[in-house]
Amino acid sequence: MKLTVSLQVTLDGVAQANGGNNEEMDPGFTRGGWALSVDDEAASRYILDTWRRPDAFLLGRKTFALFETYWGARSDDGGFGEAISSKPKYLVSNSSFTPTWQHTTVIAGDVGAAIRDLKLGPTGELLVVGSTALARWLLEEELVDELNLVQFPVVVGQGDRFFPHDGLDFRMHLQESTVFPSGIIGQTYRVGGRPTHP
Repeated sequence: MKLTVSLQVTLDGVAQANGGNNEEMDPGFTRGGWALSVDDEAASRYILDTWRRPDAFLLGRKTFALFETYWGARSDDGGFGEAISSKPKYLVSNSSFTPTWQHTTVIAGDVGAAIRDLKLGPTGELLVVGSTALARWLLEEELVDELNLVQFPVVVGQGDRFFPHDGLDFRMHLQESTVFPSGIIGQTYRVGGRPTHP
């Protein structure tokens, strides 16, 4: 099974609070909602199609709690809620958290081993959306096969960035690139190998 990370990011790489300020998840961060400042129906369809495509979702605890409250209540909306509610969801959490969202399995303990086991499936796609800290950890653990970045023409100037200041280096192979009317760019990369540093 292929593991894909799909994140919305700003031009300066911020992946935090794209849908709005959330004091519980992002204490002190006041520049959330930057994705909502760019209206682009074609880009929204692209993101929705990404959510409709996978066989299952992989989510971190904070993102899961937010999505369960918001999208879980919209399971028949014909959009994002239906896309994620109808699919199996794997929740990475070592806390004593009991999800009520149907089709959810908690992954605890040796998370890397559990995800490697999921990836042994012969076909299909496991999709990470939101969950920036989890996505960053998966990349560092070399568990990510594809990276889908939806880059918004916004500079936030502060906030949690997806790529760390220090970390492993990766060679990315562009698979697809789409520029939308608003300037939003959808880019899909295959993760593979290390770059050379002559």
